[in-house]
Amino acid sequence: MTELHVDGTRVATYVDAPELDIRLAPRPYLHPVRTLGGTVVTAELPEDHPWHLGVSVTMQDVDGINVWGGRTYVRDQGYIWRDDHGRVLSEGRTPLPGGFTENLRWVDAGGRLLLREQRSVTARPGPRGWRLFFRYALGAPAQSEVTIGSPATNGRTGGAGYGGFFWRATEGAAVAFTPSGGEPHGSTDPWLALSVEDAYTLVFTGLDGDDRWFARTGDYNGVCAALAWEDPLTIKPGIPLTREITVLIADGRLTRDEVAAAV
Repeated sequence: MTELHVDGTRVATYVDAPELDIRLAPRPYLHPVRTLGGTVVTAELPEDHPWHLGVSVTMQDVDGINVWGGRTYVRDQGYIWRDDHGRVLSEGRTPLPGGFTENLRWVDAGGRLLLREQRSVTARPGPRGWRLFFRYALGAPAQSEVTIGSPATNGRTGGAGYGGFFWRATEGAAVAFTPSGGEPHGSTDPWLALSVEDAYTLVFTGLDGDDRWFARTGDYNGVCAALAWEDPLTIKPGIPLTREITVLIADGRLTRDEVAAAV
């Protein structure tokens, strides 16, 4: 495990080698993540979706392999349990000021290489709290293209294009909002904020390409910078898919104007 600190305060723990059932798609993740005031803002192995692991990068369809965990959405059949799960393995980290860089392998249950990943994770002071900078690059392992998809690309309706950088937040009454004031789920606004109770606010930025915000409140609280909202993405050899997500973690409930002033 690796700890992230901001001005001497521990703000996050990075779990690099979780010992979990393959059906949960084991992968490195951040949990617990805390505000500077000490409030925990991530959930790990929740009863409703035990494959939700704090903050991670995860996809339900990587060339047909489920690296999200849980049941797989199959066209014309719905969610079913299949022996199609994969995992993400760390190959070691290099320290950076405020965090680290890391090389990872995405593999199926038998160890076959699906993707190579390079990521960097850093924590820095920010307005009204601190900021997490999470950059990742997914690369095809050889000379073959890799296709990544979601339940939506496999036929599920209702805005189920989740997959990518995913943050499972804690339970509680929550509200998600964007600068436009429109529906957050499925939006392409430059930022999305999630406030839970009056305890904390998370502000996400970093959409790229055709990405969309996937936002859940009520049945559970979570935000995903979704990569394959409607259409699959193809990763070509030598051209990695790169994203950098920034999250402001603040104590208390911020207003739309307060968020706009902080991003």
